[in-house]
Amino acid sequence: MLMLVDCSNCHTPLQLPAGAQVIRCGLCNAVTRIAGTSSSSSRSLLPPHPQSPSSSSPHAPPGTPPSAHGRKRAVLCAVSYKGTRRELKGCINDAKCMKYLLVNKFKFPESSIVMLTEEEADPFRRPTKQNMRMALFWLVQGCQAGDSLVFHYSGHGSQQRNYTGDEVDGYDETLCPTDYETQGMIVDDEINATIVRPLPAGVKLHAVVDACHSGTVLDLPFLCRMDRNGRYIWEDHRPRSGVWKGTSGGEAISFSGCDDDQTSADTSALSKITSTGAMTYAFIQAIERGHATTYGNMLNAMRSTIRNTDGGAGGGIVTTLISMLLTGGSLGRLRQEPQLTANQQYDVYTKPFSL
Repeated sequence: MLMLVDCSNCHTPLQLPAGAQVIRCGLCNAVTRIAGTSSSSSRSLLPPHPQSPSSSSPHAPPGTPPSAHGRKRAVLCAVSYKGTRRELKGCINDAKCMKYLLVNKFKFPESSIVMLTEEEADPFRRPTKQNMRMALFWLVQGCQAGDSLVFHYSGHGSQQRNYTGDEVDGYDETLCPTDYETQGMIVDDEINATIVRPLPAGVKLHAVVDACHSGTVLDLPFLCRMDRNGRYIWEDHRPRSGVWKGTSGGEAISFSGCDDDQTSADTSALSKITSTGAMTYAFIQAIERGHATTYGNMLNAMRSTIRNTDGGAGGGIVTTLISMLLTGGSLGRLRQEPQLTANQQYDVYTKPFSL
């Protein structure tokens, strides 16, 4: 089990090494003194990770090859803000359909998928700020070469002024947990420090973030700026301050619902039957329709789906599942463009897409 203790200054959950008495926060550099691992401020987090054979394990039989696909795990967060004026209708549908896709298409074990939704009876499985932070720490804990990690978020996103000079546009992108009005938002700097920077060589992380202002919400160094004809260039978003926003040798790729200055729709215009996040629907449909060959084809297909919201819905088993959940209305053409960011530049039309 992963043991965490809250930073004494910023209250970020910190991984507690066995027997440690002092720990320094990587975000605010505050030092927290620990009375012992039995302290009431430390706690176990979520299910233990499934184990897979690894050539680096001292307990593996001689000559045992690593698992072909490594371990697969995912965190799916759906924040609907039920009962508030900011309520969203499609977020829980998004999470359910992403889980179905991961389990049935990409063979993620159900036991390795953590869902945080407002439907959960367990208070530790609701998408509060603390629970979301803990789930993100769990996602990358102990990851090793061959692992495939997925973070999906459907909910509100926002921006706040950046005063460190790390942002090209002068704003940090944020995610809004259920209690953001009292506990604050989760800022892109923290997301990057938690699930991007620790990634070791051979580990791949995909984030699918269906929220407003989400273009660079993982603070990855490069953004694929693509026009409507599919031509693209990589924009350099590395901070002028020189702060490292990349990984520790692993690979991080993010599909987001829109650019940093755009909003992302919660709509029934795509499924024609029920509310979903436009970007999540487009992501799933691109895979079902066979466009998930390369990252460039994926991005083009997602944008085409959103641009042509008044076209036929079509789709496969998951988008059909969406249409079975509940009924709703329809909106007109949407004004958002999904974005692709990464920790390194590559040819998006030759790099195969895989989860």
